[in-house]
Amino acid sequence: MWQRLSFRTQLFLPLGLSFLAALVMRGVLLQTFATGQLADENEPGRRSTRTVAEALNNSLRASDDPRKILDAFVHSLDSSSDIQFRSVEAGPAPSPKDSLRDLHGVPHWFVDLIAIPDMDAASPVIIDGRRVGDIVFTPDLSADLFEKWIGFLALTSLISVLMMLTGTIAYLFAGSVLRPLQDLGAGLTRIRRGDYATPIPVAGPQEIRQSCEEANALALTLAQLSQDNRDLLHRLVSLQDDERRDLARELHDELGPLLFGIRASTIALSETSGNLGNPAQEVMRSVEALQQTNRRILDRLRPLYIEELGLETSVQTLLQNFRRQAPHISLTATIDPGLNEIDRPLAQTVYRLIQEALTNVLRHAGANNAHVLATMAGEVLTIEISDDGGGFPADNVFGRGLTGMHERVRALSGSLSLLRADQRTYVRCRLPVETARDAPAAG
Repeated sequence: MWQRLSFRTQLFLPLGLSFLAALVMRGVLLQTFATGQLADENEPGRRSTRTVAEALNNSLRASDDPRKILDAFVHSLDSSSDIQFRSVEAGPAPSPKDSLRDLHGVPHWFVDLIAIPDMDAASPVIIDGRRVGDIVFTPDLSADLFEKWIGFLALTSLISVLMMLTGTIAYLFAGSVLRPLQDLGAGLTRIRRGDYATPIPVAGPQEIRQSCEEANALALTLAQLSQDNRDLLHRLVSLQDDERRDLARELHDELGPLLFGIRASTIALSETSGNLGNPAQEVMRSVEALQQTNRRILDRLRPLYIEELGLETSVQTLLQNFRRQAPHISLTATIDPGLNEIDRPLAQTVYRLIQEALTNVLRHAGANNAHVLATMAGEVLTIEISDDGGGFPADNVFGRGLTGMHERVRALSGSLSLLRADQRTYVRCRLPVETARDAPAAG
């Protein structure tokens, strides 16, 4: 639970709880020591009450008219004095809280918080052996409570000011730390996604600044490694294209004439010997099948149409061959005529990607319809092949053919993805046209 809280919450929560604990502790200390303090402060008054009562009783015993002496003493007392005479008929003395006169704005909850001590200092007044009343000490604690209330307000205000000041400092400190950390996190996310060109701002405390500098150095290293990897892949693709071209040339120059010679010799033999019949026709059909297979292999090894007719026409020819080979699949296409402006190796990559994706549709998808999209928008070439087939296995996103295409696309700084949405399978590719045009040609 604590780990899920934000950094500011983890910082402010202990601070707030500490200040709250300080206030609670102040209340506990106030309640614990205020009672004894009030009792100690009023102890001289209680002693004075006993002294006055003792002197009055001595005077009453020595007087011939003690009632007159008592009345004169009562009239001499000031009504605001803490020492008063209470006759027996007046009942018991009021509690200390009842004797409070003016609280000076002190709230009642604060008065209830303090346990006011029992100030019972009643000394009996005796006339002729009979108790006629008491000399009582009834101090007004309003001033003392007001003093303690002011002290409590001062301490609470001080704690509040310290809390606001500490909170402001903590907020600014958290901001100065969090902003560089957020920039560092965003930068690491960009690095993880392959964006090595945008540097991470170097700011914050020394430790975070050092981490940002190390992350920027890591981005430069990864950028160089990524470029080296692309160059290596491009060289590998170029070597593969060279091998395919050489193999295609050998098949075309060696196997093609041999098949043509067998075909011509079979025709000549059939014309000179009329009794060959079916065997000659079987040989002719085998030769024709070998010639078609040879042409299909040549097309996959090195599509010569691209150099002669352009990429757009070559793709249209590829689509026509697919329709003849798979008439049960409804194939639609949106091909940008601007593809003819693309040179190799980008043109060969686009052609082979569409060829490989359509081959997968024919062999594995079990689809009823498919669509090919190849468009150019600015400096970005987008290729998308989709079908309504059964999709791809969860544990095998890229097959061997598309894995090879993925390497070719990476060599050209592009991206290739395979996804399933709306009951359709999509092979999507994005290639930077400018980078591909600047790349060295294969061969």
